[in-house]
Amino acid sequence: MFDINNIDKTKFKNDPYIKRVEKPWGYELHFAPEDLPYMGKIEHIKAGARLSLQIHDMKQESWFLMSGKGKIIWEDKDGNMVETEMEKGKGYTCALGQKHRLVGITDCDIIEVSTPEMGTTLRLEDDYSRPDETPEQRKKERGEL
Repeated sequence: MFDINNIDKTKFKNDPYIKRVEKPWGYELHFAPEDLPYMGKIEHIKAGARLSLQIHDMKQESWFLMSGKGKIIWEDKDGNMVETEMEKGKGYTCALGQKHRLVGITDCDIIEVSTPEMGTTLRLEDDYSRPDETPEQRKKERGEL
């Protein structure tokens, strides 16, 4: 049970947070620190650029188109790959193990919220010839090693 009289205030933080991560297709702005039980980021995707066609083994994601035009290429319940042009004001969620990729139709900004950045992102196709994103590879791509 939550005891309002025994709150550990040493964990209170009042400073803003942002971390920019360069990507070959644009960049990410992480607005939630890495040590939380969730992740929040803005993905800026350049016009015509595609993220890898990928599957996550531990991470679940939801997206919201903030500006520009973007689409999701993802697997439906029958195993077919379908394209969905994102609509502003609507959210989209990818299930664990569902093949997916985001694409910039124009330069676009997409808010992504997810479970923590963990596990492996299996890159089934990648325009930039990157390997699967393991925890170690993730640190390498973010310049943390």
